Amino acid sequence: MAVTHFERLGGEAGVRHLVDRFYDLMDLEEAYQGIRAIHPRDLSGSRDKLFWFLCGWTGGPQHFVERFGHPMLRRRHMPFSIGEGERDQWMNCMRQAMQEEEIEPELQKELEAAFWKVADFMRNR
Repeated sequence: MAVTHFERLGGEAGVRHLVDRFYDLMDLEEAYQGIRAIHPRDLSGSRDKLFWFLCGWTGGPQHFVERFGHPMLRRRHMPFSIGEGERDQWMNCMRQAMQEEEIEPELQKELEAAFWKVADFMRNR
């Protein structure tokens, strides 16, 4: 049986660490202020939603679906202006978070390719 990305990330604890580092970087780094600006001042809800989503998306528990139903990511992101710049900032922030969380290089590569597809699909301008 294949090991899921969720398991390779270290389960819920690993996904939570990645999500928390992602949002910490978004708050701290000037390079990510464009995407920070389209988030609420309090990031706790955003942290939880991304954590819940990534758990299921990587092959773990379907926390997001249990709470909200189908993710419908593009529809949920339509109220926000997302172009190439925002996509690239999101990707760079996630890439930096994965590196700082010392996720093994092959897993980083696999996740980056998958994240790219989703991030690019979120563009609405």
